[in-house]
Order: sequence, then C-alpha cells, then structure tokens
Amino acid sequence: MRPLSLLPFRRHRPVVRLGAVLASTVVLAVSLAGCGATQHNPAPPIDAPAAPAAASGAGSAALTDTDVNAWLDGLLPAALDRTGIAGATVAVVNDGKILTTRGYGYADTGSGGNPAVPVDPDRHLFRMGSVSKLVTATAVLQLVQDGKLDLDTDVRTYLDFELPLRHERAVTLRHLLTHTAGFEERIAGLIGTDSSDLNLRRALMTDPPEQIYQPGTVPAYSNYSNALAGYIVERVSGTRFEEYVQRNVLDRAGMPSSTFAQPLPAVLRDRMSNGYDTSAGPAAPFEIVGTPPPGALSAPATDMARFMLAQLGEPVGFAPLLDQPTRELMQRPALDATSLGTLADGPRMTLGFFAEDRNGHRILGHGGDTKYFHSHLQIYPDDRAGIFVSLNSNGSGALDSHELRDSVVNGFADRYFPAPADQQTVGVDPATTTAHAALAAGTYESSRAIGSNFLTAIGLVGRTTVSVTDGDRLLVDPGPLSASSALYEEVAPWVWREVDGQRTIAMRATDDRVEAISVDPALALLPVAPARSSAVAVPVLALSTVVLLLAVLSWPVGAIVRRRLGHAPRERAGRTARILSRLAVAGTLLAFAGWVLSIGSIMSLQDVPGPALRAIQVLQLVGLLGVLPATVRLVDDVRRHLGWRRITGSGLILFALAGAGWFAVEFHLLAPSISY
Repeated sequence: MRPLSLLPFRRHRPVVRLGAVLASTVVLAVSLAGCGATQHNPAPPIDAPAAPAAASGAGSAALTDTDVNAWLDGLLPAALDRTGIAGATVAVVNDGKILTTRGYGYADTGSGGNPAVPVDPDRHLFRMGSVSKLVTATAVLQLVQDGKLDLDTDVRTYLDFELPLRHERAVTLRHLLTHTAGFEERIAGLIGTDSSDLNLRRALMTDPPEQIYQPGTVPAYSNYSNALAGYIVERVSGTRFEEYVQRNVLDRAGMPSSTFAQPLPAVLRDRMSNGYDTSAGPAAPFEIVGTPPPGALSAPATDMARFMLAQLGEPVGFAPLLDQPTRELMQRPALDATSLGTLADGPRMTLGFFAEDRNGHRILGHGGDTKYFHSHLQIYPDDRAGIFVSLNSNGSGALDSHELRDSVVNGFADRYFPAPADQQTVGVDPATTTAHAALAAGTYESSRAIGSNFLTAIGLVGRTTVSVTDGDRLLVDPGPLSASSALYEEVAPWVWREVDGQRTIAMRATDDRVEAISVDPALALLPVAPARSSAVAVPVLALSTVVLLLAVLSWPVGAIVRRRLGHAPRERAGRTARILSRLAVAGTLLAFAGWVLSIGSIMSLQDVPGPALRAIQVLQLVGLLGVLPATVRLVDDVRRHLGWRRITGSGLILFALAGAGWFAVEFHLLAPSISY
C-alpha cells in the first residue's frame, strides 16, 4: 500500500528530531479497553453480467461474503484493541456487487459522556482525506469526455487569475492529476476547524506555491495541484465545485450519504463518526479542509463501495460516471518516458490513481489522511474486485494507522489474489548492476518538499541513505514508507525490486549521476546537494549553537569572577564591537528558538502569524550582520595581544555566528517569502 495523504508530513512516518531547529507532532500512547464488531448484511446485489474467474495462484481463498467476513472479523477487532484505534469501516466489492460492508469498534467512544456508539458501515460517515482526489479526477475526466477540457492544454487557459510559474514548459491537467506539475509543498490553511472563510479561488491565488521542478519530470505529491484541477472543474462547468461533484459524481454513482460540504449538511451531521487521536482520548472537532477538492469528502463505507463499482464500470447509481474509453484512459499510466525517462519503468500515476500492483495483479488505489482519519481504496480492474478501509483514529504508535491499513489491503490481495506459482524474476547483467548500484549510493531527500522559504530546513529530517551491499544490491535506509531499511536488487535496467518483497523502485541517471529515484508513483528521492548534506549542515548548526550558548553563559560567570577576584572592568577599547557581537549572539539564539516553536506549530497544522515570522527573521539578520563586529573584535584582540583565551573566545564566536549565518542563508531562513 502506498498511502499518500492530504497531510504534508504523514503521522505514520517516524518522528525525527534534529538539533535545536526542527520539531514534530508527538502521538499519545494510550490503549483501548476493548472493541467489538458490528454485523451488517451486505447491500442488495447489483445485477451485472458474469465474468471469467480471476487468475490466481494455488492456495487462494474463495472471495465470498462468508470468507471475507470471517477474515475481517479475525483481523480487525484485535488490531483495534492492540493499537488504540477507536473504529474502522470496511467495504468489499466483487463481480459487480457489494460483497460486504463491516463496522468495527466505535464511531463514538462515549468519552464525552454519551453512550458509546458502534461503527455502522451503512450509516456512519468517515473523512476520506486524499481519497477525495479520485472524485476530483473523475470530475475532470467527465469534462474531458464532454470536450470541455483538454488534458494537454496549458491550464492557464482555464484560469481567471495569474499562476506564476518558473519554467517555460506548460503545466497541463495531465501534470496536475499525476503530481508532476512541479509545485513545492504548501501547509498553511490545509486543515482547520473554521469553515467561515472557505473560498477555493482565494485560497489558490493567495501565495501559491513556487514551482521548483520542470513539469512532467519529477513526481512530487501536491495537494495544490489537485485543488487547482478542482477549481478548473468549477470554472469550466460554471458550477461551484462541491455542487458539481455532488450532482455529477456522488449522486450519479448512487452515493446519497456522501458530500464535500463543510460543515456537513444538517441531515448528515448526526451520522458523522468522531475522530480521535487514540481511543482513550477525547473526540476531535470536525476537520475543515481549506481547499475541498483534494480532501474534503465525507462518506460511509457503503457509498465508497458504490464508488468502487462505478470505477470498475459496473452498473450502479443512475448513470455511468465515465464511458468505457474515458474510464480506461483514467486508469492507464498517464506519462511515459518522453518526460519521465527511465522513471517510467517503475510504478506510475494514472490520471488520479496510484499503481499499486501486487502478486502480478493490476491494482489501482489511493490513500488518504486527515489529522484523525486514515483511509485507503483499491480496485482490481481486471478482476472486478475492490476493497476500502477507513480508520477514525491515529493509534498509540506513530505507524499504527499505516500498518493496519497495510495489513487489510495487502492481506486481501494475498488471500484472494495471490501470485501465480510460476512467477519469474528477470535479472540484469552483473557488471551493469554493479555499476548502477555504485552510481545510486548516496543521500537523498523527498521530492515532496518546500524549497523557497524557512521550511526548507525540514528537508534535514527523514533523509534516505542508499548504500551498496553484497556487491550489487542496494540497502535503502529507511525503506519507502517504512521505519526500517529495505534491500533491493536490480531486475531490469534501472528498475529495482525489494528482496523478499514486492515494492519496486526506478532510477533516472544522466552523465553518470543518479538524478532521481521514484519510490512511489507520486514521490521521488532526489540527491542532496553537498552543501546541504547532513554531514555538513548538522555539525555546523550544532557546534554554532553550542558555542553561542556557552558564550551567553560566560557573560554572567565572567562578570562574577572579575568582581570576586577584584579584577578591573573590561577596557573600553573595542567595547562597541563587543556589544554588537553580544547582540548578534543573542539575536541568533532567540531566532533559533523562534524557528523551533514556529516549525513545531506549523507541523501541528497551527498557523503562525506573519509578523512573528518577520520578527524572527529580523533577529536572524541581526545575527548574520554580527559577523562584521565579531571580525573587528577578533582582529582587535589579536592586534592588542590580549592572550590566547580572549583570542580563542573571539574566534569561536566569529565561527559560530558565521556558521549560523551560513545555515540561515543556505536553508532560506531569511528568504523574502514566508508563505508556507
């Protein structure tokens, strides 16, 4: 499973702390007393023509309601209890009908004094997060089908505001739906609790993210891209986005209890499941997604089952979502080697779906996360099957929601669609593999990044190291969407498969240098520039901070020692340089403290006022400019032969201020833009 979420930095990734600059969200560790399962009859079968049985390997279980219910009942109640996740909802479709919908645990744990309410998969709505993007993509393809949109036309043709772009190559709807438009990440306004100021156009045109990659060349997951596609639907259809998808996607697919509306319509509010950090904690407020197209959908499992059937081309609702040619267009890879190069040999995006193939079966899916809800949907287009799962809590551990969704969707694939017994692995010439492995070794950072402002420093967290082992294998640490390392072997030129696993990655190299590794259809690893390597940046930052802290501590200590020993006060010569140097030291430390607090708040999706960020930048600038008086002070100390202690102290302060200033410039702490 490859869950890529509405959230820019997913909770299920390990939390990493770096020096005194970066902070992240801590997940509470509390367990659940017990969760029960809610039995539900499947929705009435939907008539459909018979299809040939899916080809599967020996040992596959029969995909029947009896078997899948027994399997889910044996898996989920114990998992919820173990992880502290309050509730889950699941739907399975097969051969043109809803096979089952299941509810587990609680939609309301009773923590607010109300009676506990078990999850009802037909009644309770869960937040879909980025699974919503599939609805937005479907809406775009409807307008393509009608001839009102073109996938390869410059999107600025459809907009009524200026979209600033750095590269000459046009950004198209094809790029927006495949996360290759080149935009950096944006966090501000992503998720909150206030719905009074929702305005899609204003949100998109106010401080848009900078374009940091050439369109079509680097997969970089982008909520902004999908929101822009949704606004184009609104513009071209002449109908507010939420209303368009309600009438043309949700209602058409027979999803009467689903909506993008925020807050929920009155008729649905009592049916919304609560969201929780853990099952032992209080219920969270209803989350408001600032730009609805990429993540605002609320829906019950039964409706999501109907959506899967519609995407499989089964007769559901009152009309097909797409005609067959357009549906097939949506479900096949949307970019090729023309723009992606050899990255096209790995998993790719379709026009909205992620390629999540497993066991030799074609699987298309999408994951989604809000702050409290975690969902995943997968369809098997060639096997006429699908599974959907959603959780309403984060769980006690940082990886709980991710691992539980993995166990459901991967367990479903392995149980009902196992790999053929005669599946073979294709090898590569050993000399070629050895050369490719040597080129790949290095340190990489995620393409889903911020590169134009102070949040560039977040790139120091979660970096990936690729090293060569066994001569021609690659050890990726940590492995994609994992807390542990993964071992890969080359199975085709520039294509590597996990040893004893199924994940595949692809590389693109030019001039004997690997320039990108696609670890996911919408995510790549990019080489870290030498100046920004952790081996350089972290020691400089750490040593500079330690020296400046020791300098501050030495001020009162030195004054006390001089007073007690009866030494004369410091000479007046060089006093101005000393005072200015001290101001620079204080300004730098206060700025670093400010960045810690600000970045921590932003990572928790709390807004930081612009004036506060500007004030921190002023302090940082004072520190940077302090290099000049610190240099004057050192030169003066040397010129007047004030002793090795004074000279060493002045030299260390100069080094620390210079190091802190270099870090501030290199990681854009002083960038003019503070839009995050």
